Amino acid sequence: MSVHVTPVTDRAGLRAFCDLPLRLHPADRYVPLADAVIAGWHRSDSVELFLARDASGAAVGRTILHRSAKFDAKLGRRHQLFGLTEFRDEETAAALFDLAADRGRDTDALFGPVGLLPNQTGGVITSGFDERGFIDSAWNPSHYPSAYERHGFTRRFEADTWLCPQFDADPAALFPFDDTRLRSEGLVLRHGSRRRFTAQLPILRQMLNASFAQLGYYTEIDADELAAQTDGLAYLLDEALLLWLEKDGRPVAFVVTVPDVSEFFMKVRGRLGVLNQLRLLLTRGRYRRDAVLIIKGTVPGEQGRGYLTLLSRELYRNLRAGGYRTLRSTYVERDNPASASQYRRMGGRPLHGYTFYERGVA
Repeated sequence: MSVHVTPVTDRAGLRAFCDLPLRLHPADRYVPLADAVIAGWHRSDSVELFLARDASGAAVGRTILHRSAKFDAKLGRRHQLFGLTEFRDEETAAALFDLAADRGRDTDALFGPVGLLPNQTGGVITSGFDERGFIDSAWNPSHYPSAYERHGFTRRFEADTWLCPQFDADPAALFPFDDTRLRSEGLVLRHGSRRRFTAQLPILRQMLNASFAQLGYYTEIDADELAAQTDGLAYLLDEALLLWLEKDGRPVAFVVTVPDVSEFFMKVRGRLGVLNQLRLLLTRGRYRRDAVLIIKGTVPGEQGRGYLTLLSRELYRNLRAGGYRTLRSTYVERDNPASASQYRRMGGRPLHGYTFYERGVA
């Protein structure tokens, strides 16, 4: 085999690791993960970064390997997790998959690509390859799914991302909700705040963990993980797009939507150092045309009461008032049609087919 896989051990290797997908993929479709996030994983004792090189020494593939006791407990078996997996060709893919299988000899299955867990980032798109990616979502060329499946991987948690292309309808007609219920049920609508965002995170985390505990892939997010995932979000926040509902003072439903800064990440190639952070802050008004719905949910015991309908109405109204032209959504599992119905009401359509992959370990 002319492809060799070695660990990333120095700054030159880390730069080659970060730059690889920028060479492999079209610049107008692939959205890079921030270099600082990858560098943080490189410094971690629990994550290993690997580069695949051809006979000439050129980087042609990459992956990370890691484990998660929480994920294993959730699914009831031991997993070798892999993520940020990119490859030039079939030979490179085989070398990376062989590495994961070798490292996972003591586990039951390989699972990925995830970084670091399915409820953080990862996945493979299985359709919609001509559509650009966006923050907190995947983009890959069309040969990736077949490469996984030829090497014995099967699809898990199949889903779709969504695109809603316009906001010209009457919000109250799209999402009917009897406003007399606000008083009779003790409902109060809350908004995000850039100034108080840190203090609002525990409220969101409480609802997030409660709402998603029933999903097969979801593992509870602790305070440090959520802080890391939302680092830097406060200064980009459009306060009108982060909404939650309280019932008699208790948070019961939420929707987290952010301006889509994907084009900026593509422009700076994921290099979000201090200077580029300042540029983004100074030009953030340019990125109020498109939005990304990151996550939404209702806590158990309050589901089926129309509370997300109310939040969807307010979100639609605020998107229209804010001059946004599109809304994209991170992946929604296909066995969760109730969640996708919000986008159908908005005239939306599936954007990318989406999946994770699993392969048993012999």
